[in-house]
Amino acid sequence: MVSPGLSTVPAVVTVAGLVAADGVRAAVDALLDDFLKRKVTTAVAKGLPEEVPCVLKDFLRDGGKRIRPALCVLGWQAGGGGALKGAVVQVAASLEMFHAFALIHDDLMDHSDIRRGKPSVHRRLAARHHEAGRTREEADMLGAAGALLVGDVALAWAGELLHSAGLPARRLVAALARTDRMRTEVMYGQYMDLLATGRPNPCTTKSLKIARYKTAGYTIEHPMLLGAELAGADQSLVGALTAYGRAAGEAFQLRDDLLGVFGRPDVTGKPNLDDLREGKQTLLLSLAYRMADPAQLRVLRRYAGDPLLDEHGAARLREVLRSSGAQTAVEQQVETRSRQAVEALQRVSLPLHVAEQLRNFAQALSHRPA
Repeated sequence: MVSPGLSTVPAVVTVAGLVAADGVRAAVDALLDDFLKRKVTTAVAKGLPEEVPCVLKDFLRDGGKRIRPALCVLGWQAGGGGALKGAVVQVAASLEMFHAFALIHDDLMDHSDIRRGKPSVHRRLAARHHEAGRTREEADMLGAAGALLVGDVALAWAGELLHSAGLPARRLVAALARTDRMRTEVMYGQYMDLLATGRPNPCTTKSLKIARYKTAGYTIEHPMLLGAELAGADQSLVGALTAYGRAAGEAFQLRDDLLGVFGRPDVTGKPNLDDLREGKQTLLLSLAYRMADPAQLRVLRRYAGDPLLDEHGAARLREVLRSSGAQTAVEQQVETRSRQAVEALQRVSLPLHVAEQLRNFAQALSHRPA
């Protein structure tokens, strides 16, 4: 057992390294693939539209880091759960299915055409309908409505995976309470994001609240706590993992905001214009509005939230984000939260490999390229 400290963290680590350990990704991917193959077979047998499970299966196969399942397993091991078990893998897989739901709906609401370097689900469905003879307008409408329903199915199947994992009744009740809270927070976060989009302003409190509810909680905190509670973790461990998860979750989202503006699409797998075109109420934009001089403010007001924003306008915005100090300020916030996450682990003793992976993960958040 070890109480980890920041000084022992390797200088260069990757987020991908988190999911490589213990075969988590392979186990989760195999379970999801088998689950969705059975859903395709059932759809064919019942004469239902097989493209629903097929497009979901393709979407899950196309990539993703599997961070949430990996953190769920680490939480389980932190709580003394030991090696992988079938039930834990299935619970972890339910988190990835829920993540698919969230991404599909998020892309639809944000009018994002690309996810993981490939067409988003509503664009895939629109292409199918257009190739089948629908007009472009009809195909786009069917693609959007169909993606809404595919996302709903993913949410329902996330619940099915959790319910059918074979958990003891007491553990299932706790897992349902945790996932209910997680899902509710995501919905509120998404709703707050919708209300704020297109109206960026200097209010950093609102920006951080959106980040916490929409992404931070369901990315790190709740997956870890779900695994830990399945293992019967005590309150001291739950408290330490909560503090770690909140700090690391915010670091993850703030870094994501930076990548959404300054990242390379060929690396991140998504455009770097969407957040600027939408006028997302991120901490990055809020700080820019707060720190900008009059000339910089004119640029922000002219271009941020412009649905027709081109590369020229985006370049001017990025320059303001840099020169105003907003980019540096957010990078410092990411570093601070990453450090706070590691410090939270010092409150408890953890299995050596769990402590090491959580330390490395928190460090990777500051530098991840995608």
